[in-house]
Amino acid sequence: MPKPPHQPVHPVLHALRIHPVKSMAGCTPGRALIEPWGLAGDRRWTLIDGTGKVVTQRQQPRLALARAEPGPEPDGGVRLYAPGLEPLTVGVPEPQRGGTVAVDIFGTRVEAVPAGHDAHAWASSYLGVEVRLVHLDAPASRRPVDPLFARPGETVSFADGFPLLVTTLGSLDALNSLIARGDHEKEGPLPMDRFRPNLVVAGTEAWAEDGWRRVAVGEVVFRVAKPCGRCVITTTDQRTAERGKEPLHTLGRHRRIDGRLIFGQNLVPESTGTVLVGDPFTVLDRDD
Repeated sequence: MPKPPHQPVHPVLHALRIHPVKSMAGCTPGRALIEPWGLAGDRRWTLIDGTGKVVTQRQQPRLALARAEPGPEPDGGVRLYAPGLEPLTVGVPEPQRGGTVAVDIFGTRVEAVPAGHDAHAWASSYLGVEVRLVHLDAPASRRPVDPLFARPGETVSFADGFPLLVTTLGSLDALNSLIARGDHEKEGPLPMDRFRPNLVVAGTEAWAEDGWRRVAVGEVVFRVAKPCGRCVITTTDQRTAERGKEPLHTLGRHRRIDGRLIFGQNLVPESTGTVLVGDPFTVLDRDD
């Protein structure tokens, strides 16, 4: 059977996705720097509530309609957009001025630097609840990767648990085919933004990623840490913030592995460097 038009003969990096603020929409650059803790600029900011807990689309699906892009200065600042509000540029706060605050990210305590009053007010106005915007100032030391899957010294940003997430067009096509034959076919086909990956690969067979152990994009090498268990955020339409049943309903029937609903693989960089859309994607080690 011939490959679909969007599937090249040899696997390549099809898209890059950077989300400067956790759970907000991000951007799709043509190139990105891979740092030890993930894509440069990815999820270095997050919102927290009054108790310090991270606020995501799990609690606030309207975050899907807000967008964060790199700021005009090359210092890690962000430009924020949301319906009904004027855009806001937020510079990187200095820890020596305001100190740090404790952030609770899924039960783990991480120190971060709060942004200024304008940023807190902007985000609180949009969501209708009091939140604060904070910045991860020292990703090399603030938050270790889960030691069950990490080597000493490996760290992560405000991503859910690992530096990067890779997904494939082949698996999305297969999932959408299953949705089309299921109980909620009208919800499909789903776009890739439901899964909020960093790297999207074209040219692989459906679910081939289940067997990957080490991979490379261009010259940059990654270790495959573990499959990505999916949550309610994947049921949130990233263009309307409305929730449905898919893809969790279909993943529950066809992709339940060790009690989790799986789509994509979590990665840890073994080297650093710049990757470009169109770079060759190579599987270096896989399960036999």
